[in-house]
Amino acid sequence: MAGKLRARLRNQEAALTDRPDFALVGVLRIPEVLRSPASAIYRRVLMAVVVLMAAVIVVYLDRDGYRDAQENELSFLDCLYYATVSLSTTGYGDITPITPSARFINVVVITPLRVLFLIILVGTTLSVLTERSRQAFKIQRWRHAVRNHTVVVGYGTKGRTAVEAMLGDGVAASDIVVVDTDATVLESAASLGLVTVHGSATKSDVLRLAGAQHAAAIIVATNRDDTAVLVTLTARELAPKAKIVASIRETDNAHLLRQSGADSVVVSSETAGRLLGIARTTPTVVEMVEDLLTPEAGFAIAEREVERDEIGGSPRHLSDIVLGVVREGRLVRVGSPEVDAVEENDRLLYIRRVSN
Repeated sequence: MAGKLRARLRNQEAALTDRPDFALVGVLRIPEVLRSPASAIYRRVLMAVVVLMAAVIVVYLDRDGYRDAQENELSFLDCLYYATVSLSTTGYGDITPITPSARFINVVVITPLRVLFLIILVGTTLSVLTERSRQAFKIQRWRHAVRNHTVVVGYGTKGRTAVEAMLGDGVAASDIVVVDTDATVLESAASLGLVTVHGSATKSDVLRLAGAQHAAAIIVATNRDDTAVLVTLTARELAPKAKIVASIRETDNAHLLRQSGADSVVVSSETAGRLLGIARTTPTVVEMVEDLLTPEAGFAIAEREVERDEIGGSPRHLSDIVLGVVREGRLVRVGSPEVDAVEENDRLLYIRRVSN
């Protein structure tokens, strides 16, 4: 019985990637130029009031041509009531134009004002529908075009700092997709021009929606180590060729991340602890480490290809300060006999000068 119930629930839950694009509005968000909804509504309300007052003035100036149900002449309040009812509805018949001039004015002035009034009011609803259609079209276009981007899972302190580092290193905001379950932090990410996906990255559908299967790199910056393991497993299954970098709190869980498919594991608690220990006696070393990890100014650790005239030379004698050589995907530190000479397919890990 329980098995049948679970099967029924699975059938009822449509996969995110199987949904039409318009159904993804609110889940997947493509950044755009920010506009104030309040100002748009305010302008529409103001226009509606202007149209209404114009109708009131027209009726009031020709009030002698109108009579109410008791054959009384119209006051300004009666004119306001008649104009409001006439523009918003077809009228109640309790106030009617009785002279030819009043009826003519109703045809050539009040009726066009009624149409304009309705257009202004309906325009707000149409604007919302149009915006949803635009978002659906942008989602469709983005899903077909996104390739070689970076997916950041988790937009807490670690994820936000990782994004800032990438932006500071010249990565375009359009090449970064943020996945999180908190809509509030996604608003903050969207304000930077990042594409956002609302959902849990432990589900393969959510990662597919973020284009993880076409991503060049996936950064796992969740708040829990067990969640990081699940996300890494799911991401590696979807993107066997992507570079997966994961952050955890405890060293004991590092091997689980590597077994799950992470290419690189950062232990945040150990890194912070080492810096705290170093800062006790040599705080300037910590400042230099922070400088190296901050790409906006000063110095930064970077990686580049070997230039043709550098092949065969020692990495210790190059113009850049080389820290290590990446050979066949493996980092070899400078000073090792393996890298006495630089080879053609090597990559150099070096210190780059960053101008302010």
